Amino acid sequence: MAVGWPIFSSCVLRLHPPVPFKHKKPLKPDTLPSGHCVDPKMKILFSLYAMGRMKFIWGEDCVEFKPERWLFERGMIKHEPSYKFLAFNAGPRTCLGKEVAFTQMKAVPAAIIHNYNVRVVKGHLVVPNASIIVCMKHGLTVKVTKRWP
Repeated sequence: MAVGWPIFSSCVLRLHPPVPFKHKKPLKPDTLPSGHCVDPKMKILFSLYAMGRMKFIWGEDCVEFKPERWLFERGMIKHEPSYKFLAFNAGPRTCLGKEVAFTQMKAVPAAIIHNYNVRVVKGHLVVPNASIIVCMKHGLTVKVTKRWP
C-alpha cells in the first residue's frame, strides 16, 4: 500500500520521537484525570517514546511500523486526537517550527540519498540510546560513497 508523507512521518515520529521525554509544570494546584494531585512545585515528566508503544493508546500492534493505522478502510486519512501524538506538542502550544521540521525531514535525507550511497558498516551494532534526544549508543558508523562523479 502506498502512503503519503504525512502518514509515513506520523508513523516514524510515533515510534521514534526526536525528543523522547517532555515535562510540564502546573500553574496552580490541580487534580489530573488519573486522580493524582499536582501543584506548581512539581514537574510532571512523561515519555513520548513509551506513549508511542502503549497498547491502551495504539492497540495490540503498537510496536509495529504500520502507516496504514492512520487510514480508514477506504483509504481516507484518519486524524488521531492530538493528545495521542505529542511529538510537536498539541493544541495552542503546538511547536511553531513543526512545518520547518517536516520540510527538513524530507529535504535532508532526500539530498543525501540522491547524492550518496550510505551503508552501515558490517557488524556495527545499531542501538538507540534514549536520553534528552535520541542518539545511537555506539554512534552510527557508515560508509559513504558519492553516487555521481
